[in-house]
Amino acid sequence: MQRGRNRVKPGRRGGAPGASAGAPAGRKPETGKPAGRKPGTGKPAGRKPAAGAGERIAKRLARAGLCSRREAERWIEAGRVEVDGRTLDSPAVTVTANSRIRVDGKPLPAAEPARLWRYHKPRGLVTTHRDPQGRPTVFEKLPSELPRVVAVGRLDLNTEGLLLLTNDGELARHLELPSTGWSRRYRVRVHGTPEATALAALAGGVTVGGVRYGPVQARLDSRKGGNAWLTMSLREGKNREVRRILEHLGLQVTRLIRTAYGPFQLGELARGAAQAVPRRVLRDQLGAEAARFGLEGRPTVRRGSRW
Repeated sequence: MQRGRNRVKPGRRGGAPGASAGAPAGRKPETGKPAGRKPGTGKPAGRKPAAGAGERIAKRLARAGLCSRREAERWIEAGRVEVDGRTLDSPAVTVTANSRIRVDGKPLPAAEPARLWRYHKPRGLVTTHRDPQGRPTVFEKLPSELPRVVAVGRLDLNTEGLLLLTNDGELARHLELPSTGWSRRYRVRVHGTPEATALAALAGGVTVGGVRYGPVQARLDSRKGGNAWLTMSLREGKNREVRRILEHLGLQVTRLIRTAYGPFQLGELARGAAQAVPRRVLRDQLGAEAARFGLEGRPTVRRGSRW
């Protein structure tokens, strides 16, 4: 992809739509220390376990890209998973590379190298595979060429913007962890009058309804009549965090757009469209963790480059 393309995102210029400079997923920007490595070794775990090495069955299903760990546990409880001819009723089972695993009677596919997509989620979709209330879901509306994917985190019904998707449940879990050091950035339209001092105080964290939220960077971008646009960045991404914090400040959120997740940007990606992140970019952003997800090889993207 040529340098400098698709660099405009809502309310801000200069961001790249895919990966921006600097922050690999395994590193905290504040310290530069890799996250997620084996204690005491400094080495990442390999993607394929040795024949004698074991891992929990839910983790194996997630690595195969069929589901998340939580979904795998529900499948097991429903009697859909079989190991070495025995139907499981508990996820507390360790499997090895020699285990014969079946889901719904079909052999478990081999884990493919992890892939990542940027998706522009429209409003009005829930981030779940099946909604008990019958509301339309993200996964029903995805482009038909995508394989079976899971979401990295969630966006609620009325939130739009960047949602990362992957074929690897373990990669999704890894990218959701605060230890990656990745921030989530939002553009927010509110009804009300934001006070600069109240927004600045969010940098020290805030407690709302007994829930403690970590540091939030909030900035007033513009104001017109009774409405204002803000930019907010946070690292935890708790359920409805932005809305609850702003309601605590007496502001009503009328539009919420996620514009970035770590180094990945929404850019000019069309609403409802999905675009694959190049393998080399994902490998570079994962850094030392790349081999764990089947992305072995030396990084080829120069840090500081944009695509």
